[in-house]
Amino acid sequence: MESIQDQVKTDSEMDVEQLLTDVRVNGFCVIEGVIPSARCTDVRESVLAAAKRGTKDYDPPTNVDFVPGFLNHDQSFAPYLAHETLIAVAERLLGPHLRISFTSAIVNLGGNDRGDWHSDWPFNQRNAGHVPAPYPDVVMHLTTLWMISPFTEENGGTLVVPGSHRSPTNPTGENEIDPKAPFPGEMRVSGEAGSVLLMDSRLWHATSPNKTTEPRAALAVRYAPWWLNVEVLRPESPERDYLLSASGKSDNQVPSLKHSVYDRLPENVKTLYRHWVVD
Repeated sequence: MESIQDQVKTDSEMDVEQLLTDVRVNGFCVIEGVIPSARCTDVRESVLAAAKRGTKDYDPPTNVDFVPGFLNHDQSFAPYLAHETLIAVAERLLGPHLRISFTSAIVNLGGNDRGDWHSDWPFNQRNAGHVPAPYPDVVMHLTTLWMISPFTEENGGTLVVPGSHRSPTNPTGENEIDPKAPFPGEMRVSGEAGSVLLMDSRLWHATSPNKTTEPRAALAVRYAPWWLNVEVLRPESPERDYLLSASGKSDNQVPSLKHSVYDRLPENVKTLYRHWVVD
């Protein structure tokens, strides 16, 4: 016979259940305190400095610092990538043996433009590697936006359309949706520094303008199930070369992880990056 203690869920278990409900119903949730508040300032300063150094190698939009493969440039946030609650939610949605598919720094400076409505890879129809619309109603990939700075109304917290993850397509496809126009029911996600916005990657979302003079720092870290082929993202991959040539489209690039960086990662984070390591 079960005891009373066996029947009562712990606070953390109840938190996970609520977060899962939020993702399944709305397409997103916010996990608070992933980076401890005492560490947020140091992590933010490290991310901002590394993003400023690294963005010169890319061609981001105006007033945006962007660096893919950011773990090669900065590891201040690495200990939190396998945060217990975040991984518990991700594993319930994607199954065990998770992998990280993207680790990018995105710093919106004051005066950045509002972005287009889109869904993330592999649901962005402009990419060479994508799931053709109409989509099956299955969670295949998760996008997390790490609030290295607070996300507020003024500094451009991410815009989302709740429930849009259940749509069979998104504004990157051939439809009559204006990707730059406000959409009925859109909302801006706010949160304290150290929080993580977790989204079903099908969710329609867009960059919001930063109306302040302070940069809004974020990390885009995406989690994939073991079975999802991410080789189209790797610059050295023959599969990438083939898909780009055959489709005539471009795709995201995720630089491979340096072995020297990988060797310094916490053991529970290494399992998320083994597939990105090159000698």
